[in-house]
Amino acid sequence: MKVHILDDWFDTLRGLPCFAKLADHDVTVWTDHLEDIGVLASRLQDADAVVLFRERTKISRALLEQLPNLRLISQRSVYPHVDLQACSDHNVLLCSNMHSGTPSYAAAELTWALIMAGMRDLPAQMASVKAGRWQAGVGKTLRGRRLGLYGYGRIARAVAGYAEAFGMNVIWWSSEEGRARAMADGVDVASSREAFFADSDVVSVHVRLKPDTRGIIEASDFAAMQPGSLFVNTSRAGLIAPGALLEGLNQSRPGKAAIDVFDTEPLTDPSDPLLSHPNLIATPHIGFVTEDEFDLQFADIFDQVHAYADGAPIHMINPEVWTNAK
Repeated sequence: MKVHILDDWFDTLRGLPCFAKLADHDVTVWTDHLEDIGVLASRLQDADAVVLFRERTKISRALLEQLPNLRLISQRSVYPHVDLQACSDHNVLLCSNMHSGTPSYAAAELTWALIMAGMRDLPAQMASVKAGRWQAGVGKTLRGRRLGLYGYGRIARAVAGYAEAFGMNVIWWSSEEGRARAMADGVDVASSREAFFADSDVVSVHVRLKPDTRGIIEASDFAAMQPGSLFVNTSRAGLIAPGALLEGLNQSRPGKAAIDVFDTEPLTDPSDPLLSHPNLIATPHIGFVTEDEFDLQFADIFDQVHAYADGAPIHMINPEVWTNAK
């Protein structure tokens, strides 16, 4: 098959063990990112299969209409960036391993790194010592403080394990169904949403972005937070109501934020009001960006390509496409 891989910005995949799984295919790797649908469609004209690098490229109906040869889209995890109905209408099979029960430890580890960086104000301390000014201010100890985890899922539970090892007290909030699961597991669920935000020294969000979760963190939630608190988001920017985090930082509630995700990605404007805020610590959506995580994820993705080529596709999201093609 002619397989095109999109958005491998640092040309990482060719150097990973999993890339050998594509040895029998004609592979093209694109190391840049395109927003122009016409140019992207021109690149992908001969593609039988397209491999997506998480959610970096949106697969829209307008794009699919220009790709008559495309038969397979292979990726991993959730797919809010893919127009599933358009895929089915154009006889394109979407395969995506949802990896139930397996958290992204890379994302959990970055979350913890951001918590440490925010509570000890590491970026400012590092900049100060490199500038010859030695120390810059005073940080906060984690032990004995309260970590509020919003979302009772795989990554949040991994983060909770790190917090417990550091002596933090963990409090939970989630959807009604998530809170029920948390209480059944015997963990500490906040008495109310307002108490969750008000009583947490650190709040970290771990929720999938879906239509019913878009904008679930609102300005009123930030207003309830303590002036010295830290807000962390390594999930999705769309979980935050537009402008709410910037408004909160301007009001010093929370006192600081450490985020890995933005409404516009890649965000390359250093004057962006949120990115340039003095109380924001930022990383460029690298929660899943490790060699180990890439090899794990793309082994699954390349297995899906193989399975399709062998006539036995796996992890089908719209199986009616395959049924109708037979």
